[in-house]
Amino acid sequence: MTDVTSDAAATRLRRSPLHERHTALGAKFAPFGGWEMPLEYAGGGVLKEHTSVRTGVGVFDVSHLGKARVTGPGAAEFVNACLSNDLGRIGPGRAQYTLCCDDATGGVVDDIIAYLHADDHVFLIPNAANTAEVVRRLRAAAPPSVTVTDEHEAYAVLAVQGPRSAELLDALGLPTGHDYMSFSTATLDAATGPVELTVCRTGYTGELGYELVLPAGHAVAVWDALFAAGFDLRACGLAARDTLRTEMGYPLHGQDLSLEITPVQARSGWAVGWDKPAFWGRDALLAEKTAGPRRTLRGLEAVDRAIPRPGMTVHVGDAQVGIVTSGTFSPTKKQGIALALLDTDPKLADGDLVEVDIRGRRAQMRLTRPPFVTPSVR
Repeated sequence: MTDVTSDAAATRLRRSPLHERHTALGAKFAPFGGWEMPLEYAGGGVLKEHTSVRTGVGVFDVSHLGKARVTGPGAAEFVNACLSNDLGRIGPGRAQYTLCCDDATGGVVDDIIAYLHADDHVFLIPNAANTAEVVRRLRAAAPPSVTVTDEHEAYAVLAVQGPRSAELLDALGLPTGHDYMSFSTATLDAATGPVELTVCRTGYTGELGYELVLPAGHAVAVWDALFAAGFDLRACGLAARDTLRTEMGYPLHGQDLSLEITPVQARSGWAVGWDKPAFWGRDALLAEKTAGPRRTLRGLEAVDRAIPRPGMTVHVGDAQVGIVTSGTFSPTKKQGIALALLDTDPKLADGDLVEVDIRGRRAQMRLTRPPFVTPSVR
């Protein structure tokens, strides 16, 4: 999370259009990517919020996420020549996880969800802290026919996640039958009037879920409509979002992906269109893939009663072999889990034991391949 060290810095944080709703629910706030966002809520806390998503339904305000629009003749072709994944694999009405990589090094500037509307229209959702840089790089490369617009604060995003998420949206008359990683436009009859929004079958929790993208000015009306529908809906903060995504092994930019951590090292090569003739970082990533990475992102499960945290070192005997990039207590498994960037030499296999230095004490961890829980996104 972003560190804010003064009151003056805190005043510069952006706020969600739902800030007053979060305050009314007793939210504990934290700075994140330049925004002041709910970490957890009174009467709930991380464990209850996490469990609600695994067993029922929860809603996250993720309006801090970036929004950018690429339009004009050849917009999709242009995006495809910049970002890592291959938009040619999908058609209009579908979304795709992709990466914006540095052209020289192959390091990850950001990971992004791309919504393909048409050949001349792509909507992008980058991470909050990286939106301006992604937009800058795209604008610098765009031909005159293509326009890149930063719409970061124009839209709110609500993530409705959990096995009962479809029931909840059905009750509001919103579409739920579309495939995973596809989206539909719809109208919600809210108390303040009709709201045009996009319903996408995406999420960051590993559960059946939907993300609603809507004009920021209608965020309160849509939030209120969701809670008025019942279903024991629970508001969930970014702390539960982090435990949920870590259980799935989903990377967090700035920890598991970064300018220093490439898709090859992070085992995100599935989000790279290796056969495409052009994308940023192609030459560097192909060379690394061919040679083999010097380090790889692995999963760790605690054998001892211990909770690994980012920045803790990983050891085999006297040798340090890596570092924890994400670590937490898994409410589902009731044990510590982590993602760690480990050297590829010495050779370590899943099931092998390593040790994590937790404040001067060595705790045993078993290597495994994420996810740590069974996905239920479909």
